[in-house]
Amino acid sequence: MFPNSTISLVVPCHNESDNIPALYTRVRAVMESVGRSWELICINDGSTDDTLERLLALHDKDPRIIVLDLSRKFGKEAALTAGLDFARGDVAIPLDADLQDPPELIPELLAKWRDGYEVVNAVRISRDGESWLKRASAHAFYRVINRMSTVDIPADTGDFRLISRPALEALKNLPERRRFMKGLFAWVGFKTASVYYHREPRHAGRTKWNYWRLWHFAVEGITSFSQVPLQLASYLGFLVSLLAFLYAISLVINTLAYGNPVNGYPSLMVTLLFLGGVQLMALGIIGEYLARIYEESKHRPVYLVRRQWLNDTAMPRHPNAERDADARRK
Repeated sequence: MFPNSTISLVVPCHNESDNIPALYTRVRAVMESVGRSWELICINDGSTDDTLERLLALHDKDPRIIVLDLSRKFGKEAALTAGLDFARGDVAIPLDADLQDPPELIPELLAKWRDGYEVVNAVRISRDGESWLKRASAHAFYRVINRMSTVDIPADTGDFRLISRPALEALKNLPERRRFMKGLFAWVGFKTASVYYHREPRHAGRTKWNYWRLWHFAVEGITSFSQVPLQLASYLGFLVSLLAFLYAISLVINTLAYGNPVNGYPSLMVTLLFLGGVQLMALGIIGEYLARIYEESKHRPVYLVRRQWLNDTAMPRHPNAERDADARRK
C-alpha cells in the first residue's frame, strides 16, 4: 500500500492570487522529494480577483492540479468539503493557501501514517504574525469548547492534518449542511497522532477572518458539538425563578411585619430589565439551535460546482471514491 500510495492535497482558495505561485512551487518541491503520486485540488470559493485564472494556468502547466470553481462563495468549510469529496488519494491533506500551513511538514505527516496512524493532526506550537488578542481568543475557544463538548477537539489544531482513506470515507458519510470541520475531523475518531510546528505569518495578502467572523465561527462550533448552552439557559431560568420566589417570600414577611410601603422605582426597573435580558438571552440560544434545524431541514447541497477541471490520467481514482462528489451535491 505505502510504496504506491497516492496523496491528495486540498486547498480552499478565496482571493489568494498572490499566494498561488509560491504555494505550487513549495508543494511541488516537497512532493517530488516524497516520491509518491499526488494531486493538488484547488477550490475557487467565489474569488473576486484573478485566483481562478492563476489556478487554470497551473492546471494547463501541470495536470496534477485539479481546479473546482464553485458557483459562488460558500465559505471555507463548504469549499474544504468539496475538495475532500473530489479527493482520489489514499490520504488527503488539507492546506491553507496562505502558506501558514507549511507543505514541508507533509513528510512528517506521512511518516506517522506509515507507522499505522489513520489521522495525523498538525498542532501549532506558536502563531507568528497574529495579534495577542487573536492568539488568546483562539486559546480560550479550544478550551471552552472542549469543556462543553463530549467530543475532544484537539487544541491549537486547524484543518491542516493527514486523513487516511478509511477516515475520509467515514467523514463523507456525515450528512449535516452546516459543517464545523474541526469538530467533524475529531468526531469520526480513528487512530490519531500529532506532529508539532511553528505557524508562520501569511505569505501574502490579508486574512479574511475578522473578529466578527471569528465570533460566528466559535458560535457555530459550540452549537454544532454541544448542548450546554441550552442547559445553561434552563439552569439560569431555574435560578432566576428561585431568586424571585425567595424575594416574594421576603416581601410577604416584610409586609406582615412592617406594613406595605411602596418599593422604589429604581429597584423595580432593575428587576424588569434583568428578567427581560435573561429571557432574550435564552430565546437567542434557542434560536441558534432552531436555525440549525431549519437549515438542515431544507436539504440544500453544501456547495455547487460551476465548473471543474480534472485530469483522470494524472492520478488513478481510488476505488471507493467514485460516488462521493455526486452524492454530496444531491
